[in-house]
Amino acid sequence: MPVTGSLRPVFFAIGMMVAVLALAMLIPATIDTAAGERESASAFFLSAIVCFFFGGAVALATRSQATSLSPRAAFILTVGSWLALAAAASIPLRLAEQGMGWTDAIFESVSGLTTTGSTVLTGLDERPPGFLMWRAILQWIGGIGIIVTAMAFWPMLGIGGMQLFRMESSDASDKVLPRATEIAAAISLIYLALTTACAIAYGLTGMGWIDSIAHAMTTIATGGYSTSDNSLGAFQANGADIVAMVFMLLAALPFGMFLLALRGKPGAVWGDAQVRGFIGVVLVACVALTVLLAMRDPHQEVAAWRLASFNVISIITGTGYATTDYTSWGPPATAAFFLFMFIGGCAGSTTCSVKIFRYQIAGIALRRYMENLLRPNAIIPLRYNGRAVPDSALHSVFGFFFVFFAVYVISAALLSSIGLDTTTALSGAATSLANVGPGLGDTIGPAGTFEALPERAKWVLTANMLIGRLEVLAVLVFLSPRFWRG
Repeated sequence: MPVTGSLRPVFFAIGMMVAVLALAMLIPATIDTAAGERESASAFFLSAIVCFFFGGAVALATRSQATSLSPRAAFILTVGSWLALAAAASIPLRLAEQGMGWTDAIFESVSGLTTTGSTVLTGLDERPPGFLMWRAILQWIGGIGIIVTAMAFWPMLGIGGMQLFRMESSDASDKVLPRATEIAAAISLIYLALTTACAIAYGLTGMGWIDSIAHAMTTIATGGYSTSDNSLGAFQANGADIVAMVFMLLAALPFGMFLLALRGKPGAVWGDAQVRGFIGVVLVACVALTVLLAMRDPHQEVAAWRLASFNVISIITGTGYATTDYTSWGPPATAAFFLFMFIGGCAGSTTCSVKIFRYQIAGIALRRYMENLLRPNAIIPLRYNGRAVPDSALHSVFGFFFVFFAVYVISAALLSSIGLDTTTALSGAATSLANVGPGLGDTIGPAGTFEALPERAKWVLTANMLIGRLEVLAVLVFLSPRFWRG
């Protein structure tokens, strides 16, 4: 596969993205300059120069007239762009944070871009405002990045079941917009509008402008990076957790459905089976944990429904904020939060993990299988959301389940072999692959960080975060020898 041919537009696009990321580094550099944080500002200015020069040089050297990508090139661009951006984003973290090694810097940047939210940092309340804003910017870029990537490439590639959610039919009049690029642009505007509304809402609770903007970015991206070691718990007294709940739920819904609603079809949102399924799961989980918490400790300073609902929504959507150490609620709650990591939101949202639609399709397929056992000669069509589900989509969904949980088992075993205790290994593998953020236990639970883990464990978790964010199958196809052959 010669670089001078089909890979030229790939390297051009990656070079351009690195250059744009370099320009984004000027934002925290300017903030820290205004705040008098010269050391941090210098780190961002220097990183911006290095990344802009490198990205620009690659883009200029690989300029191409190509207007389309082959499936193979699209895979390489998708995986390569995440790797390149993660490496570039780690440079200012490494330079601005004294004592941080490259392992921790890359872990933090990957966690940011993949909207995982796991962190190796402490003392956030005393850090330069530009440094904190950079972490939020990374999650904001990563949150919209996966949607744009999915809209632009996944429908063409037909992997992971995403073809079910193109919102297109054979009739051109039913399309939301005629082109994937137009859909991606419209969704980006919705993303920006939701972020702005969220920032204003946070500001009304008394947050400062840095805290408001940073938390708005990480809320809509369902990322979970905060400007305080106490996460949203530091701002809970004024109702910031209520704002977060509303916008985490909105960010977990399909952005394409919002686009349909704006184009005169408001019933499209609730008419989507995955939206109804997601809301139902969240409601049941919130009620169950509220009852459990009220029975365990009925005299809390904060209402049980508020504590339970916030942390349930945060983990199910993969945001990863916390207002309390929910692992202290007892073994049933700990087990529930472990399971919540594997749920996720809707396809076409900023959430990660397995996602609701895959469970729904698997359930429908299982029900048809059981009906066929009772009526072997019956022809029972498989329909989801009012449409027939093709066998290719069904195979892709079950393939995802198999590979996702195979990767989970392997990574958990690797973490255990490195020396992590069982709780840390199992929850660490889950939270990184599902891009949730906090794990369970004293070390990486909601009250801890990933700083104390061995470097080898951090690299396993870093790989997991990338694999999970790229929907597992894309990375495995990219790594297969057959992909590079001929």
